[in-house]
Amino acid sequence: MAKPAKSGSPAPAKVSQSTASPTIIRKHEDYTSEGVEDYDVFLLPGSDYQAMLAVTVLATIVRLFRIYQPSSVVFDEVHFGGFASKYIKGKFFMDVHPPLAKLLITLAGWLAGFDGEFDFKDIGKDYLEPGVPYVAMRMLPAICGILLVPTMFLTLKAAGCRTMTAVMGSCLIVFENGLLTQARLILLDSPLMIMTAFTGLAFTSFTNQHEQGPSKAFQPTWWFWLAMTGLGLGATASIKWVGFFTIAWVGSLTILQLWVLLGDVKTVTPRLFAKHLVARIFCLIVIPITFYMAMFGIHFICLVNPGDGDGFMSSEFQATLNSKAMQDVPVDVAFGSRVSIRHHNTQGGYLHSHNLMYPTGSKQQQITLYPHKDENNLWLLENMTQPLDISGEPINGSLAWDALPSPEFIKDGDTLKLYHLTTHRRLHSHDVRPPVTEADWQNEVSAYGYEGFEGDANDFFRVEIIKKMSDGEEAKKRLRTIETKFRLIHVMTGCVLFSHKVKLPEWASEQQEVTCAKGGTLPNSVWYVEQNEHPQLGETAEKVNYKNPGFFGKFWELQKVMWHTNAGLVESHAWDSRPPSWPILRRGINFWGKDNRQIYLIGNPIVWWSSTLAVAVFAVFKGIAVLRWQRGFRDYNNPIFKRFDYEIGTMVLAWAFHYFPFYLMQRQLFLHHYFPALYFAVMALCQVYDYVTARVPGIGLRENPIFGRLGAIVFLALTAVVFTIYSPLAYGNPWTQSACKQAKLFETWDWDCNTFLHDYSQYSTQSINANADVHKTDSPLIPTNAPVAPAGGQAAQQPLIQDHHGISEAPPPVVSEPPVALPVGQSILSREEKVEYRDQDGNLLDPEQVKALEGKVSFKTRYETRTRLVDAQGNEIPQPDGAGVAPPHPDVDGVDSSTLGKPEPESQDAPVAQKEVRADESKEESIAKSDKGAAKPASEGNEATGV
Repeated sequence: MAKPAKSGSPAPAKVSQSTASPTIIRKHEDYTSEGVEDYDVFLLPGSDYQAMLAVTVLATIVRLFRIYQPSSVVFDEVHFGGFASKYIKGKFFMDVHPPLAKLLITLAGWLAGFDGEFDFKDIGKDYLEPGVPYVAMRMLPAICGILLVPTMFLTLKAAGCRTMTAVMGSCLIVFENGLLTQARLILLDSPLMIMTAFTGLAFTSFTNQHEQGPSKAFQPTWWFWLAMTGLGLGATASIKWVGFFTIAWVGSLTILQLWVLLGDVKTVTPRLFAKHLVARIFCLIVIPITFYMAMFGIHFICLVNPGDGDGFMSSEFQATLNSKAMQDVPVDVAFGSRVSIRHHNTQGGYLHSHNLMYPTGSKQQQITLYPHKDENNLWLLENMTQPLDISGEPINGSLAWDALPSPEFIKDGDTLKLYHLTTHRRLHSHDVRPPVTEADWQNEVSAYGYEGFEGDANDFFRVEIIKKMSDGEEAKKRLRTIETKFRLIHVMTGCVLFSHKVKLPEWASEQQEVTCAKGGTLPNSVWYVEQNEHPQLGETAEKVNYKNPGFFGKFWELQKVMWHTNAGLVESHAWDSRPPSWPILRRGINFWGKDNRQIYLIGNPIVWWSSTLAVAVFAVFKGIAVLRWQRGFRDYNNPIFKRFDYEIGTMVLAWAFHYFPFYLMQRQLFLHHYFPALYFAVMALCQVYDYVTARVPGIGLRENPIFGRLGAIVFLALTAVVFTIYSPLAYGNPWTQSACKQAKLFETWDWDCNTFLHDYSQYSTQSINANADVHKTDSPLIPTNAPVAPAGGQAAQQPLIQDHHGISEAPPPVVSEPPVALPVGQSILSREEKVEYRDQDGNLLDPEQVKALEGKVSFKTRYETRTRLVDAQGNEIPQPDGAGVAPPHPDVDGVDSSTLGKPEPESQDAPVAQKEVRADESKEESIAKSDKGAAKPASEGNEATGV
């Protein structure tokens, strides 16, 4: 990319040596760039503002058309609508995205009367019956989508393009199906796009002021656009971290500007250069950082109550939430202390036990990690021998240490027993494999004994203080609440009390597994005392509490948690895709389906392919230009050539910064991640068109502007036609199977044409009840090739194959009834429900067999709703095979093969029953793969529900 021209020494006017027609060039004596005029967007002629208003009105019509449709939860509205509920209730949650857009969506809902009671739990869940102001919440992204159109217009004008070109670029945004789809739903991408576009407008305008030289430097317009660039950067990064790509783009071009200033030794003194540098540091670094941190300040002010995301945060962080804070507790831990012990690394919670037994192994009482405060977290610390009274006789009982004249503090290396107060059993380990992690280096941890039982040697654990992790000199010598980090080493086997992010099955309420690991990793074997009580440590005893991390501590911790959580989203998703497929629009995303309608995110192929072609054309141009420059050609002496190279190169650079970093990411990626890059590619396309038709001399188009206008009109007409063809997928409008199949150019465009009816007239007879029950599932679509109920039938669809880790009765199915016109004389008489259990071969299991398997296997629960048609006399009407039966859940279909992970090998010594169930699961997955996938929320938006 060519940098803005600067002068080396005064020179007389000279004739360009470009191969183009002779052009008189005025060489500047300062850093003013050649061929640059003042394109202040505040000083445009009135006709330009009228044109901008016209395309904005058009965008408003397109974006708001039937925005109330569909009236149920769509795709990631599951997450971002749910976050609005949590903001209103003040419940802390964890999301991988910064808070600005979520706060704005919450504000829109709150102003419209949303009380936060609706949970947005499932795709397809109805908005109307509970009275959710979903239209108002969707209006926020819609307004952002509308504003994207005039922002494109003004940016192209700020870059020096003709009004016709600016109108063309704006209309390309209007008729881009993918941007339309995102702008009509409660999603973050539309706010992200407007902030990215605003930053592009501000920086383009600032660059125009900068390139006009010293006469414009530090003028009000110069300062305004520089400050707005910083504000835009802060806002963009505060919506999604994709905004840091925008920061990288602006930063690289700012460094180029400073480099040019540094080379102007005649007009830019060191003091003036320092002024330029400080101005940019303040506006492009201080303002964005301040804005970004302010958004998290508001985030913390709103979320003051514990929620399902606080398990991701440290104990110090959690203590700042209402009801999570604790009173000061005695700092010294002695024998006889009643304590709660917390795991340090996973934030999984407290060492916990309850009166339930392991179904396998020793079948002794379970030991788990529980994330909430509970009386079952309390342990009494006993010495391995009973204390002696003044006569030298042992004092019996677990409360014996209360009778001592002074407390006996627990020191590094002491051996103790942990007595569970509520069940009267002691923490215990032995050479038995745990129920889930059955590795040889893992031993089971249980609670063993009964009230009055003194225990045995397998109850002994040695305290090993980790000095480098403990806070204070005393905490490195003896056990102190919160301050001391320690390990508990089982004396008999040498293993270490250990926990990791592995959940136990339903028989343990899916709490976190605790084991005794031989050579366990240090972070996962570190514990500390949180609560501490001892009768001999009264009010005068030294107290301790968590240190308040303050705003900066909470801010930095949350950034780290967001980073690690984001990086951990590596599992395949049914609708993910990889960066090489984005510029060619290889695949979209299934958002929603119901009532023979579908919403599928797919771009306008005319816009995508032409913008990709423009980027490719510039890449070829740049390569040839560099080769010619190396061979001594003086193309860059031509100001038009130079401006083409710099101005389009700027936008292509923005495209590259917003596209290529995704190649480095292993996490889940989706088509909508390409939208910021698409915006800049469209900018490059329009600038290339403007140069070819209005600026480049010698090819006849500049001299005959009618051809340029006619070409833009034809191109926009084609774009609008293609937009109309695919608009049913954006709006969720009626469509026919034949029209759908004709529009489906590639097999990878995998929306389901069988979702739609055969003829538009069938939609007019379809009585759609907006308040009807909807799918309580994340997969509401009927897969491709599924049997279609005949015109007289009523088939109610239900989700199949949901995970349940224990054997429990299936909940009553929630029936969604797509209304179908029934022939005269037919009606719904009744519904019957029953639960059946079958093995992997489909054989029916009796209750005794089910009971025998309980706790040993995990079942996949299949929900089926079968419909019998009867006439007025009660006679059953035969149906074709498969009609009225819900099709298999397409849970794994559509996964991009490049994102699939490798299957884990099965353990060779797994119980036979478990192997059979696994075979059943694989069988069901293979069935599902034959059908098209259904809409599922992207896990990138997954909130924290625990660790």
